[in-house]
Amino acid sequence: MALFPRPILTDGATHSAQQFRMLVRDLARGAEGITEGDDLKVTQLSTPGSSVQVSSGSGTVRGRMNTFQGHYAACNIGSVTVPIAATGGSARSDMVILRVEDPEYEGSLNPVVDQVAYFQVISGVSASATTIPDGRTGIPLARIDITASTSTITTAMIKDLRKVANPRRDRQLFTHSPTSDSALIGASTAYSYFSTEPGWNLAVPDWATQAKLRIDVSPVRYSVANYTGALQATFGSSLTLQPISLDDNQGTGVRKLPAIVADTLTIPAAYRGTTQLLRAQANGAAGNTGRINVSNFTTFVYDVEFVEAPR
Repeated sequence: MALFPRPILTDGATHSAQQFRMLVRDLARGAEGITEGDDLKVTQLSTPGSSVQVSSGSGTVRGRMNTFQGHYAACNIGSVTVPIAATGGSARSDMVILRVEDPEYEGSLNPVVDQVAYFQVISGVSASATTIPDGRTGIPLARIDITASTSTITTAMIKDLRKVANPRRDRQLFTHSPTSDSALIGASTAYSYFSTEPGWNLAVPDWATQAKLRIDVSPVRYSVANYTGALQATFGSSLTLQPISLDDNQGTGVRKLPAIVADTLTIPAAYRGTTQLLRAQANGAAGNTGRINVSNFTTFVYDVEFVEAPR
């Protein structure tokens, strides 16, 4: 029968396991991976030893044995210890995966008594492997690159391979214009904020691991003399966007030119769930004699996107 005759949650109907797996597939939009950024992370033991531990979390796994096998929803509550075999005289790379072995499609496990979902170690993968090297149903969690004659696994050996199935994103656009001219900048190589542009306070989502930030300043007002310096921005107390060069050699007249500063930043754990200030600043290079400022004819555009990734 080509069409499932009774949709999920039809009162009084019976639904096959495959139909529920297809529901998981639809809800996951065909994607697979961990659910949130800190799910199923592989780390060393608190006292490094011959195993690693996998943290709590959940994920979706695409069935690979059949086109319409659907997706599996798997969940781990509590830390699980996974043994890693010691190496001999040669280095070796192992891959830790979340494996699903459904006897409807492969193997001979009995779901009544056996673990159909489990953490598995694939030994001897390529030292650059990032995906499962064969067609088994599972998602990669980490690659363990083990040096020769080693039985103790440390953080330095663990390469995180997790992907968020459907990472959350939050993009917003903010605009602002100063109400008056700012103080002139350029007399010092130290960075100064534009005095009449307070920047924008951004609420950082508690799931964000990355921020893509762009500030358009249009126009910047140049005056006094040729100008050489830089424009950058700070985000919170510890992050700085990549500076750009401001280099104008048009003499002493007033000039007005646009500028853009942008960067992709890793969000510290301490920023998540807090509000942090994004604000542009500029400086003058050594020997610079020109000056810049912004005015009520300047518009600042703050383009902000927060992204979720494994953490």
